[in-house]
Amino acid sequence: MWERIRDLFEAHPERLQVARFLLQNGLSVKGDKIYVNEVEVPTLKVARVVGVDRRTIKETIRTINMDKEIKLVFSGLESAGPSFRAVAKQMGLGVVEIASDNPNESGILANVARVLANHGISIRQALVDDPEINPDPKLTLIADRVIPGKAIPLILKIRGVTKVSVY
Repeated sequence: MWERIRDLFEAHPERLQVARFLLQNGLSVKGDKIYVNEVEVPTLKVARVVGVDRRTIKETIRTINMDKEIKLVFSGLESAGPSFRAVAKQMGLGVVEIASDNPNESGILANVARVLANHGISIRQALVDDPEINPDPKLTLIADRVIPGKAIPLILKIRGVTKVSVY
C-alpha cells in the first residue's frame, strides 16, 4: 500500500511528507478534515508540525479523496492509543527498544517476548514501527518492570536483532 501512496504523490514530495505524517500518527481523513479517532485536528496545526503550508495539507486531503482505495485506507485509520514509552520510568515500567538488520524477519517479537517471559516479565505494550513508512523501524516493548541486564545478551542472540537499548 505504501508504494501506491508514494506513486500517488511522487510529483509532490511535500504532500507525500504529509501523507506519511498522517499514517505514522494514525490520523484519518474524513471528507475534507483530519481526525485523531473522533477528534478533529485543525489543518493549520498539522501544517505547522509537518513544516508545510496549510494549502499543502488541503491538496493532500483532496488527492487522498480522489483515489478510492487510498481514501478507504486513510478514512479508516485509528490512533493506536497511548504510548507509555516516555513515562515508563515514572510509572515503574521497563522499556526495551530493539533494532533489526531485517525488520521483516519473522519471530523477533515472539522470541524477545519469550526471553522476557522466562525472566518473569510481563509485556504491557508492544509498539512496532512499520518498516514501509519508518526509515529506522524499531520494536519497543514496555514491560511491567525494569528489564534485567542478564536478559540483554539473550535478546542480542535472537536472529535479526542488531541493537538493544534498555531504559
